[in-house]
Amino acid sequence: MKKPLVIFGAGDIAELAHFYFTHDSDREVAAFTVDEAWIDKPVFCGLPVVAFESLASTYPADKYDIFIALSYSKLNAIRKEKYLAAKAMGYGIASYVSSRAYVPDPNRIGENCFILEDNTIQPFATIGNNVTLWSGNHIGHHSQIGDHTFVASHIVVSGGVKIGEQCFIGVNATLRDHIQIGDKCVVGAGAILLANAESEGVYIGQATERSRVPSTRLRGI
Repeated sequence: MKKPLVIFGAGDIAELAHFYFTHDSDREVAAFTVDEAWIDKPVFCGLPVVAFESLASTYPADKYDIFIALSYSKLNAIRKEKYLAAKAMGYGIASYVSSRAYVPDPNRIGENCFILEDNTIQPFATIGNNVTLWSGNHIGHHSQIGDHTFVASHIVVSGGVKIGEQCFIGVNATLRDHIQIGDKCVVGAGAILLANAESEGVYIGQATERSRVPSTRLRGI
């Protein structure tokens, strides 16, 4: 039987993690934790919120696992920091993989991954530690996603792509096959990458501009 779970966070992503673990996993969520300075209420989702600094005294690592439910803030650096801190404290780190995701080899999924519904992870693809895959992505065969990376929704990662650590890939981005994305890259919504991207690169998709014709003058609508 798996240990009960403590979720780090008390915001929207923590609430989502609580929902998914409760309704689509064999995990029981026992409590939430955040840094003491950020505690503004003692209860969240009907469960106690405890200070991370004193977590070991009330929810010790030999009896509880942890999941870090944080966003891509500061290029995933805060989520990375808390993930590494929890490991240093001896906690087992849980992952959530939706029952409605296609994952042929769960052993290729790292710790503290948050893989939501309708993701297709093809054979021989590898997902690192502390990676978020929001809903509806295609991760091609033999691709690799590095640690501490956030992949938004409806992204196509073609076969043989290597994505570095602490990257952010925005909605509807497309990465062609067999390219390499360096560490700490930001690939914006709708961007198309056809060649290698050096570390710390920023790639912004073309925004759609407003038409000069107002909607009231459109005849076909």
